[in-house]
Amino acid sequence: MKDQNLNHSFTVDQTPEEVFAAINDVRGWWSGEIEGSTDKLGAEFTYRYKDVHYSKQKITELVPGKKVVWLVLDSYLSFVEDKTEWNGTKVVFEISKKGNKTEVLFTHVGLAPQIECFKACSDAWGFYVTGSLRNLIATGKGEPNKKEKKEREAVMQS
Repeated sequence: MKDQNLNHSFTVDQTPEEVFAAINDVRGWWSGEIEGSTDKLGAEFTYRYKDVHYSKQKITELVPGKKVVWLVLDSYLSFVEDKTEWNGTKVVFEISKKGNKTEVLFTHVGLAPQIECFKACSDAWGFYVTGSLRNLIATGKGEPNKKEKKEREAVMQS
């Protein structure tokens, strides 16, 4: 049933350990205000982007060079009818060697096509995961704030 969740993937030349470190440097690739520790098992952190998106994540799995899992404990999305539709979903990063490259498989478990924010969330996660995070891994510099202008325009149009 993996196809019922939101998925993105990419490969890079860096090691699984370098990829793992970049994923856990959430402020380096995801825009908005992030409070709390993003790199310790059991830690909780919040993400806030203006009055559009709030979520509180708990790090439930942290396997160096292999896997990161966040459980969404609380959320608020201003642009959908069910403002809390992320609650109870999981954000999963799986890291694996593919020959001399490293693959990142991102899955937002519970964010299925029938969920109202699927399209907008898929586009946003696609930008942050396959764009900003990938750039952070490959070049040492993410692009967490580049999407803000596009998000503002999308919210204004809806």
